[in-house]
Amino acid sequence: MPDRAAAGPVLEADCVALRRGDHLVLTSASLRARAGCIHGLLGRNGAGKTTLLRILVGRLQADGGTVRMDGVAVDEPRLPALARRGVFFLPDRDLLHPRAAVGAQLQWMAAVHGTAAQVAVTCERMGIAARLGQRPGTLSGGERRRAEVACALLRAPRVLVLDEPLRGVAPLDAECILGALRDYVTSGGAVVLTGHELPLLEPWLDTVTWCAGSRTTAFESVAHAKAEFVFRQQFLAWTAPQRSRDTTSE
Repeated sequence: MPDRAAAGPVLEADCVALRRGDHLVLTSASLRARAGCIHGLLGRNGAGKTTLLRILVGRLQADGGTVRMDGVAVDEPRLPALARRGVFFLPDRDLLHPRAAVGAQLQWMAAVHGTAAQVAVTCERMGIAARLGQRPGTLSGGERRRAEVACALLRAPRVLVLDEPLRGVAPLDAECILGALRDYVTSGGAVVLTGHELPLLEPWLDTVTWCAGSRTTAFESVAHAKAEFVFRQQFLAWTAPQRSRDTTSE
């Protein structure tokens, strides 16, 4: 894995701010994606995680701050321009077209981006080889999410940004997704993802940014974050009842 201290960010949003009416959504918030690293953006519901993620990839324009790629400021960042430079944004739902077979969509992505030789191995890795003839709507939530991640990987991006990739999926699906992301960063990619599922995410995250009170705090590891009293008090104490409710409902 590359030396994170020595390698600069591939993609970063630095000191960004966004106001909605009288509400300050973000102020001096930062987020960085480094090659060889899975970076977790954590925070409670409504903390501004998705907003910051969308600013990072050019889906949303900030009122202040800077987006940089390879250390160079991007003027008026937009997702299409960043995508041409190797950024792929996986939203929290509905990446695949509902009316086309999964396999056809993956083959198209691979043909456009020169990864046709990787389709079979990627589908096997994501456990969807037997589902390629189906439409996305006929898959389970976990299967559909694994197919979306397969599509993202076949894009062969430099930076993969995922919004809530584990939302609504079973633990085994989550392990498959996170294992594939680990393989991807080991080969030199950079990952930023959001989520609440710290017990599932913890073994896989290299670094963490915590979003709270319209600001962000960066930590070198999950262990460093958990050693911070305010993080434990405001985030871990909040996720505990969330997990308890999820377990009770199963």
